[in-house]
Amino acid sequence: MKISDRTIGEGHPVFIIAEIGQNHQGSLEIAKEMILKAKEIGVDCVKFQKSCLNSKFTLEALKRPYTGYNSWGETYGEHKAYLEFSVDDYRELQQFCFEKEIFFSASAMDPVSLSHLLDLKLPFVKLGSGDANNIPLLRESIASNIPLIVSTGMQTWSQVQWIYRNLRNQSGAILHCVSAYPTPPSEALLRLIPIYMERFPEVVVGYSGHEMGIQLTVASVLLGACIVERHFTLDKSSKGTDHKASLNPEEFAKLVRYIRTIEQSEINCEVQRIPDVLSEILDKEDYDREELLLALQSTSPEDRKLLKSEIACHDKLGKSLVFLKNISEGSILKEEHVGVKVSQPHGLSPTLYDRVIGKKVIRRCCKDEPISTGDLVDM
Repeated sequence: MKISDRTIGEGHPVFIIAEIGQNHQGSLEIAKEMILKAKEIGVDCVKFQKSCLNSKFTLEALKRPYTGYNSWGETYGEHKAYLEFSVDDYRELQQFCFEKEIFFSASAMDPVSLSHLLDLKLPFVKLGSGDANNIPLLRESIASNIPLIVSTGMQTWSQVQWIYRNLRNQSGAILHCVSAYPTPPSEALLRLIPIYMERFPEVVVGYSGHEMGIQLTVASVLLGACIVERHFTLDKSSKGTDHKASLNPEEFAKLVRYIRTIEQSEINCEVQRIPDVLSEILDKEDYDREELLLALQSTSPEDRKLLKSEIACHDKLGKSLVFLKNISEGSILKEEHVGVKVSQPHGLSPTLYDRVIGKKVIRRCCKDEPISTGDLVDM
């Protein structure tokens, strides 16, 4: 995989991404401070998350009350709007990263945001786990021919296979990921990484981690991960739901050091030896043998499914098929009628996108309503 002039893959240095996401608290100055700190500790790339709220969420999802310590507004829409940077803000951050010689990118969280990011000519675009089953967005991203990285949290093995079949003919990467914040070691499923490498030889394989600590991420490199992504924060006690499962600068610096130590030492070991190898590399406070053994349990492809620990994230941010327009009874659904959004309540899985196109609607349906089996003939 090529990211600008950088080759990513086996035999090359691990590409380390600091996921700033929305840990910048809606402040460009904090974002720049985070970029400078990431550069200082040796990170290769900083990544943000771009959303067009009306394209990512239904109106009802945006209107739901969202109060409490982590909220930046009275509704979820107000909260998300407070944290969202404009396209001009992104241009400013992109230029800042260019001057500081660190890669800049973002996750596209909806079709409008994808278009904005493509206009910025980023070195690559990321699709997060919440869009790994978003069939139309995946197709549009792949068709753009931009280098594409896809995380696979909350997905079934069959959906991960679908991603590979459609991505393998271009510059792309698939990241093993568990969408639980934090991820319990017993459900980290790290041994999916070598399975991905064996089954998906035409893409780069990496790891996006949400666990507490750093040893499981270091272990992912010993298992073959060529891209490593972790959330980044300046202060883990800051307001916001992502900070707790993020790494602070001291932790991220140690992660970078451990990964580069493995590369420089050209360590290559069997899975069974990983705990012993890491006991020699990691500082004592970063090592927990019992936790490692849980994360390194024997794993099969069928274990890649919606996990118990991922249900909370799926219930909050999992996407559904929705009507993009008001639809009259008896209409035949076309592509322009169907979209994928975070909805309240949930509707049909986005993996069913191709099946609903061409179906007859049996009632009058309104824009932004989730699509259910009862709305369509023969579903």
